[in-house]
Amino acid sequence: MRTDGVTATSHKIPEALRDTFVGLFRRHDARLKRLLPENRWGDRVYGFLLFYASHRRRPKNWMTFNDVLYRIKTTDDILDPLRVFVTDKEFVKLYVKATVGDEYNVPTLAVLRSIEEVKAYSFPSQCCIKPTHSSGEIIIRKDGEPINMGKIESWFSQNYYRSGREANYRLLQPKIIVEPIIFPNETTLIEYKMFCYHGEPRLIRAIEDSLGNNRCNLFDVNWSSMPFAYRRENDPNLLSRPTNLLDMIGIAKKLSEPFGFIRVDLYSNNKRIYVGELTHCPGNAMNPFIPVDAETIASEIIFNNRSY
Repeated sequence: MRTDGVTATSHKIPEALRDTFVGLFRRHDARLKRLLPENRWGDRVYGFLLFYASHRRRPKNWMTFNDVLYRIKTTDDILDPLRVFVTDKEFVKLYVKATVGDEYNVPTLAVLRSIEEVKAYSFPSQCCIKPTHSSGEIIIRKDGEPINMGKIESWFSQNYYRSGREANYRLLQPKIIVEPIIFPNETTLIEYKMFCYHGEPRLIRAIEDSLGNNRCNLFDVNWSSMPFAYRRENDPNLLSRPTNLLDMIGIAKKLSEPFGFIRVDLYSNNKRIYVGELTHCPGNAMNPFIPVDAETIASEIIFNNRSY
């Protein structure tokens, strides 16, 4: 188990052979998903191939960030009943209510459990619509604009597990949740993604969505900007420290306490705080740090509480 400055990127497979493998994987990815059995063996095989194609190296038994996520995903850790329970966007609100209070939940307007209920429901003129059993899918309705009903209906036949073999999604029942748009009178929405380990937030990725443009920065819990990035480059114009940062850190601590690693995603306007979701395997263990060798530094911060 290492994060001693030795990166996990070197092995003796020639670069040309790695290029060939990655190319083959990308071309046959969809076929692999269909052919591999939907069980833990198939999940592990696909997870290994996906990790190699993403990072151009084998996963290691080290405490480097994406290797830790890989182990969560490919062991029974991902099937922990609490992890599965809070993956569901309806049920996670029960956990939030019991742990930190219902005032940190985005209110629920409706939970629709069938296509018939969707067709019968009168959607508010301003609302947020998303599947409880998936990730990355959302419809924001404003000013009574038309809704893509076909897209909503298609969510009932979607099993997000099949897109990347994250087994915590496999048995979730398809439902649609309808919520109000949070902070509707503000032009900027900021999400705070808190990387937590055993109940301790260690890094914060802040993402601002302002009138369709977004920027992101990576900070430690003291709001010191990190000289490296995750997934995409940091914006040179740093986001301001939120006035209620300590409150958000306190909420993230309580919500993350039962888990090893978990990411707690929060929204705030410097006054109200809402829990967005709890994320068990960010980016499906595929996302790189920028530069790549910064993963070692980030891992020291997250898992060993080292200061940069």
